[in-house]
Amino acid sequence: MSIKYAILGLLNYSDMHGYRIKEHIEKNFDHMWSANFGQIYPNLKDLEKEGFINMVEVAPSEAGGPQKKLYSITERGINEFSRWLAESPQRPMLIRDTFLLKFAFFGFGEDERAMEIIDEQIEIFKDQLKRRKINRRRWERQGIYVRLIAELGITQIEMYLDWLRHARAEIEKSSKGAVPKKSLAFL
Repeated sequence: MSIKYAILGLLNYSDMHGYRIKEHIEKNFDHMWSANFGQIYPNLKDLEKEGFINMVEVAPSEAGGPQKKLYSITERGINEFSRWLAESPQRPMLIRDTFLLKFAFFGFGEDERAMEIIDEQIEIFKDQLKRRKINRRRWERQGIYVRLIAELGITQIEMYLDWLRHARAEIEKSSKGAVPKKSLAFL
């Protein structure tokens, strides 16, 4: 998925500043997609050049602050987003996670450090799960599709936490000599 369609989708809901777009992606789509400012602003410029969005500069409030750029979707942008939305996805879900890549090679490191990193991941995902459960009521009011994707995010985090706890228990057992650590079976 190109980040441009996430931007167009968000602008279908409401006009937004670039920072708010990034914030929405991080808070609401982090289980599907991640983005940084280095991706957001070039895509906003491209979308504006293509005529899919408009940008207006908004003067700072009376309290001060910088001038902001407010983005809105155009009719052409709505049409492009609708075209993309109607297409079948190009491929199944793909998980790109640095932790999982490292996990595949933990057998070459120290079990104690692997356990610490797993514990860190457990805490991160416990916090994410707590946040998602708090936001559930708000998402339920956004319609069936938002509610269902929110449920998927919660289910994925719960499943991932279960797997992390299982992996931790297995590694703990293997460090006592019950299970071999290294294998080239997946090569």
